[in-house]
Amino acid sequence: MNPWAVDAGCPRTCAVRPATRVGPAAEALRYAAVARELGRGLLLGERLAGETAPRVQARRVLRALGVDLEAALAPLSVPGTDTGTLIVANHISWLDVVALLAVEPVSFLAKKEIGRWPVVGTLARRLGTQFIDREGGRRELPLMVGELAKTLASGRSVLVFPQATTWCSVGSGRFRRAAFQAAVDAGVPVRPVTVAYRQGGAASTAAAFLADEGFGGSLRRVAVARGLTVRVTAHAPLRGDDRKMLAAQAWAAVCAGEEAATAGAHG
Repeated sequence: MNPWAVDAGCPRTCAVRPATRVGPAAEALRYAAVARELGRGLLLGERLAGETAPRVQARRVLRALGVDLEAALAPLSVPGTDTGTLIVANHISWLDVVALLAVEPVSFLAKKEIGRWPVVGTLARRLGTQFIDREGGRRELPLMVGELAKTLASGRSVLVFPQATTWCSVGSGRFRRAAFQAAVDAGVPVRPVTVAYRQGGAASTAAAFLADEGFGGSLRRVAVARGLTVRVTAHAPLRGDDRKMLAAQAWAAVCAGEEAATAGAHG
């Protein structure tokens, strides 16, 4: 059995066009603004690995796309500790990373294919991304866990998407356990985070990046959406020495966060 085998995720048909959209002129302006911000990020060079530049650039990209960010001012890393924090979030879109970096610049774990993406791969490497080779099978898994534990113990926080694939909504899928073993080995806290997209007060799948869909289709849905909001909700940190229990507790917190957000919107 391949330890990297993941759930299939949602089909691309789960991602629907936004309910309300901007016109062609506004869409074109957004594409131009995003290109400008990505170019700015490349020009920053190694400065993009700093504590301020990634947050600023991520917020500029969201603004260029017309996406509002709702998040607390507090960082995702757990304060008052000499170690890093394992930040675990549900995974809906490529935009998740931008939204989370807009809250706090952290390293993140990503499949190695992203490292080959034009522009995005370069930016990811400068941010200190650790790439996973899913083709490595069982031999790769202990190495990944060991490297992740070492990074966390050194004081750096790392963002991981334990679902390992994308889903159209928060409550779909499950958290796999491997990354939580790294938190156990390093003795670091786990911060569950809910990422949710809304438009007009209702849940939206416009930003979802699913199955074999090309990046361009997902980008266009975001670029044409009017009033799209991404909400980042950080939950109470978790500690423990059982990866199975940590994964279950983190998943429960993430799902409860979406239920609270939905109730608040309807209220």
